[in-house]
Amino acid sequence: MLLQPTDYGKLQEEIKKLKEEKNAVILAHYYQRPEVQDIADFVGDSLDLARKATQVDADIILFCGVHFMGETAKILNPEKKVLLPEPKAGCAMADMATKEAVLRLKEKYPNAWVVSYVNTTAEVKTVSDVCCTSANAVRIIEKVPAEEIIFVPDKGLAYHVSKRVRDKKIIPFEGFCPDHYLFTVDMLETLKGKYPDAPVGVHPETPPEVQDRADFVGSTSQLLRWATSDDLKADRVIVITEIGLKYTLQKRRPDREYIFPTPDEGVGYLLCSQMKSITLEKVYETLKGEKNEITLPEEVMEKAYTPIRRMLDWSS
Repeated sequence: MLLQPTDYGKLQEEIKKLKEEKNAVILAHYYQRPEVQDIADFVGDSLDLARKATQVDADIILFCGVHFMGETAKILNPEKKVLLPEPKAGCAMADMATKEAVLRLKEKYPNAWVVSYVNTTAEVKTVSDVCCTSANAVRIIEKVPAEEIIFVPDKGLAYHVSKRVRDKKIIPFEGFCPDHYLFTVDMLETLKGKYPDAPVGVHPETPPEVQDRADFVGSTSQLLRWATSDDLKADRVIVITEIGLKYTLQKRRPDREYIFPTPDEGVGYLLCSQMKSITLEKVYETLKGEKNEITLPEEVMEKAYTPIRRMLDWSS
């Protein structure tokens, strides 16, 4: 059954009651549906959510995001019950990198450190030296005590980092986000032609040629701050990332217009179907039955903890 807007309020109230009864906290990514964001105790990007996962005082963490995000929360909170409303919500980019492929690269570059984007599986994190997010990748790599960096798995973010950290050799893995990376220069030029007065901000998961034509390149949270800043003298802004961020932008600064890729603008949606697979009904049913618990082998959690903890320490 598809919920109608008039149904959201009642179901959200039921979820709030369940949270209190079960001492649960709900974390949600910016790419989630608006009604799911509204029920969350905290909404953020991957770095924000990783930090928050270490600070919550709850017995249950219900994570509205894709599978690697739930894994990260579990690794940081092995004693808590971590639930994922849609257990099949995955990340194609994370699945492009395997533990075996990373080990082969390590054999080829024995002096290199492995920096794995948080958008990786727990298995890949076990053979990584440090993790990063798109928000802190530059800072993390600047702190790595090695001249060679194997960057896994996103080649778009690897390009972004290589432009800003010139004294290290970045060895990119050939992974990418199927949503961000399919956004083309032609699509960008279509939007710029339609809105010539609007500055352009893009996510670093986009292709290099798109990044090179932008006024600003930054993570989801960085795009949020940039697009709503008083320093940005513009009535409207072109934002190239997943459409879910538009809801938060409009709430934070409703006096500004935010142009996202949509069919109405002459280009396709930048929409993550995996993120959108989580519905308010699934949140309710998962919390009510305490279903879809994230579990990982103890050895995997122990080995994956070190690079995640190092990332958080280096980001503070």
